[in-house]
Amino acid sequence: MASVDVIVVGAGVIGLSSALAAQARGLSVLVVDRIGPAGGASVGNSGAFAFSEILPLASPGILYKSPKWLLDPLGPLSIPPAYALKIAPWMYRFWRACSPARVAQSTVAQTALMDLSKAELAPLLELSGTADMLRRSGNLQVYEGKAEFTASLPGWQARAAHGIAFDHLTAAEMTALQPGLSPQFTHGTFTPEWYSISDPKQFTLALADRFRAKGGEVRLAEVTDLVPQEGGVAVRLNTGVALLAGKVVLAAGAFSHLLARGLGDKIPLETERGYNTTLPTGAFDLRMQVTFGGHGFVASPLATGVRIGGAVELGGLKLAPNYKRADAMLRKAQAFLPGLDPKGGVQWMGFRPSLPDSLPAIGCSRATPRVIHAFGHGHLGLTQSAGTARLVADLLVGARPRIDLSPFLPQRF
Repeated sequence: MASVDVIVVGAGVIGLSSALAAQARGLSVLVVDRIGPAGGASVGNSGAFAFSEILPLASPGILYKSPKWLLDPLGPLSIPPAYALKIAPWMYRFWRACSPARVAQSTVAQTALMDLSKAELAPLLELSGTADMLRRSGNLQVYEGKAEFTASLPGWQARAAHGIAFDHLTAAEMTALQPGLSPQFTHGTFTPEWYSISDPKQFTLALADRFRAKGGEVRLAEVTDLVPQEGGVAVRLNTGVALLAGKVVLAAGAFSHLLARGLGDKIPLETERGYNTTLPTGAFDLRMQVTFGGHGFVASPLATGVRIGGAVELGGLKLAPNYKRADAMLRKAQAFLPGLDPKGGVQWMGFRPSLPDSLPAIGCSRATPRVIHAFGHGHLGLTQSAGTARLVADLLVGARPRIDLSPFLPQRF
């Protein structure tokens, strides 16, 4: 007989949100993580609930931009030469996902998950006692000249077709919203329903605290194997211990595919390595998140200071960090935000779990319905955490999921 109803593998924002949602359904839950709460990508993200980001990264537009970006080793997209052969099969799947028909399908699926995540955010904040951490200041996307702005319009038209609200702005209107921008930015787009959290690390730790307060346990250990058996799933740890759960939620971020593989689920998960520099409080009077889309990074106001980060480095889990990428974004931020004080910054690199069609894997393993996958959200893990948690909880108790899960099922690969 299982010693606990559910074991969640992973103590990031997806895992902990799912653990809280499972608790709310009356299930006993244990979270296992090799580092502990907020030890991975959940600590260093931009803090955005980017509900307007319904367009997949895999798109014709990225195919047009990527050759130029790849020529710059410190640009918005890079592939380290040492990893080029390893990433080739993933890139082929990514290329296939860029067809107009596939993009349209992914956009519909992403919109459904975004709408659910937005609807479930308030209940998650209430459940975790973190409502005071939410900011509703919106996002400002800025453009260098009319040509760049015009090139963005098809994307905004696609968002409008799915109910996303936004306002295109002149340079004067941008300055009124966010003083201190470089005059090289002549056009902008403001998205009001783009929220943020004051501190993503503290938010994730608060989820863990509330989970423990409700009787849950977070155990520090590395899960080495998941073994389905009669009546449950054996969760083997690197300590030699084997735990038995009725069901398992696999939410280990960029490491999830390693455990899924042992179940026979060959999921093409790769790692978008993201970089940032967090500057001290007072480095700049940043009133909202500002996205420099042409350069692949965002400036985020946090309780701990100003975070300059983003970009995509498809380099896997083992290569050493290249902090020159963080340096390059910080130099650009100094030019784009004159007056930004670059001193005293703390650099970070983290692993975003990414699937080639830009959709996460949410659904049961092909080996057993007792293992539920919940990973591969790319740079939208925080954004989609509440919606994913709702879907996971539905699957755990046998309820009908709130949205069509077929586009997200692990078996699509």
